Amino acid sequence: MKPIRLAIADDEVLFRKGMRMLLGDADDIDVLFEAENGNDLLQKLAAAETLPTIILLDLNMPELNGIDATKILKKEYPEIAIIVLSTHFSKGIVFSLIQLGVSSYLAKNTEPDEVEQTIREVAKSGFFYNAEIQQIIRENFVSKQKPHFHAFNVKLTKRELEVLQLICEQHTNAEIAKKLYISARTVEGHRNNLLTKLDCRNSAGLVAYAIQNNLVTIRPAGF
Repeated sequence: MKPIRLAIADDEVLFRKGMRMLLGDADDIDVLFEAENGNDLLQKLAAAETLPTIILLDLNMPELNGIDATKILKKEYPEIAIIVLSTHFSKGIVFSLIQLGVSSYLAKNTEPDEVEQTIREVAKSGFFYNAEIQQIIRENFVSKQKPHFHAFNVKLTKRELEVLQLICEQHTNAEIAKKLYISARTVEGHRNNLLTKLDCRNSAGLVAYAIQNNLVTIRPAGF
């Protein structure tokens, strides 16, 4: 199994080096490079022969902060997952970043084991929302937006709902195929139909949508 390719963008040298040392002990994680701010990150991505699978991204950085960097990354490198690791944990910021397509959001005082596990979950499924993040999504959608899913406007089939449930439980296409006794190619077809019907860009968006509209029972992977 190929290691998870990682980049770390943070203006605090001690934090970057410490995180690199912690993750360096993991056989399945390979830190490709570090960046000291958003501009440095974009320059290193442009010059990289191999792109990271995941970027650990700080928010409060000089020259180009994490929020603005996320907007550019999602446009220029949509295949790279972003895990925000920050001292800022306001519900508004978390919700805004999830809307931008961030795959996970962790506080900087998170235990190292949880950071490693989140990296693995995001590499596997494209996202990881723990119970706290799910609650933030739920509260913000309810308080700030009218749900735009209406059963009488958008019809999901029973199979699509089954696939959506399993996506929300962070199963891969292969795992969903095995559980539903269908091919991985068929699962991918259902996933694409869900993205189109629900106007979402990725699996993280599907999960946020499902939480917003109570379409499924969320049972995230536990630590």
